[in-house]
Amino acid sequence: MSKHPGHGPLGEQVSYPGQYDPGCLYPIPRQAGRDSLGIGAALPFSGVDIWNAYELSCLNEKGKPLVGCAEFRVPADSPNIIESKSFKLYLNSFNQTRLSGLDAMAQILGQDLSRAAGADVEVVIYSPDSWCAGYGIAPPQGECIDNLDISPDAYQPSPMLLSTNAKEIVTETLYSNLLRSRCPVTSQPDWASIEIQYRGSRIDREGLLAYVVSFREHDDFHEQCVEQIFCDISRYCRPETLSVYARYLRRGGLDINPWRSNDSSAQAENSRGARQ
Repeated sequence: MSKHPGHGPLGEQVSYPGQYDPGCLYPIPRQAGRDSLGIGAALPFSGVDIWNAYELSCLNEKGKPLVGCAEFRVPADSPNIIESKSFKLYLNSFNQTRLSGLDAMAQILGQDLSRAAGADVEVVIYSPDSWCAGYGIAPPQGECIDNLDISPDAYQPSPMLLSTNAKEIVTETLYSNLLRSRCPVTSQPDWASIEIQYRGSRIDREGLLAYVVSFREHDDFHEQCVEQIFCDISRYCRPETLSVYARYLRRGGLDINPWRSNDSSAQAENSRGARQ
C-alpha cells in the first residue's frame, strides 16, 4: 500500500506510451508537504528544482531518431511538483513521435510542464556534445565534512542534533555526500550530495553531519527533504542567510536537484557531481 496518497503511477505497473501523451504527467501539490513544516503561503525561501534528463529522444519528420539532454527549472513557488515516474513516462512518449526538430520538442515540453507545475518551467535541450562541454563534472562547493568521526544512532530526521557556537560568526559552505532518503511510495533509496552555505553563528559540524545522516530511513520526496533541511537549520541554528542544495543521483534517466535559499546574492549552478 502506498505511503503517500495520490502518488500517480509511482509504484504501479504501467505501460509505456507509444506516442506523445501529456496526460502522463501527474502533478502533486507542494502545500501538502509544506503544511507539516509549518510553511504557509509566504515562503521563507526562494528556489528552484533543477531536473536533468539524459534519455531524451524523438523522430524527425523523416523518421530518423534525434537525441539530446535537457535541463528543466521548476520554480519553488509553483503550486505543484511533478511526480518523477510520470515525468519519465511523459518523456518516453516522445520516442516514436515525429517532430520538426528538438526546438519543437523544447516548446512542447515547456508548455506541458508549465501547465502541470502551475508556473513557467524553463526548458533547454542540448546536443550530447554541447552538454558535455557546458556541464562537466565538478565537486560540490565548500568543505567536505564526511571524514568527521561520529557515531550516529538516529536514522529519522533529528534536528535536535543541530547546534551552533554563538561566539563565532562565519560565512562558509559545507557539504556531505552521505545524504540518503527514501521514496515515500516505494521506499527505494534516493542518494544525494548536499551543500549548505550560510552566514551566522558557526554550526557544529559533527552535529550537522549526524543530522544529514539521520535522513537515511526517512520517506519523502527530494523537494520536501531539502525544504525540511532548510527549515530545521533555520529554526535550530538561526543563520542570517542560508542556502541548501541537494544533488540527487539519477533514476530512469532523470536527476532532481532542489535548491532553496534566503540569500538574494546566491544562485543555483547546475554542475554535476561525480556520482551523477
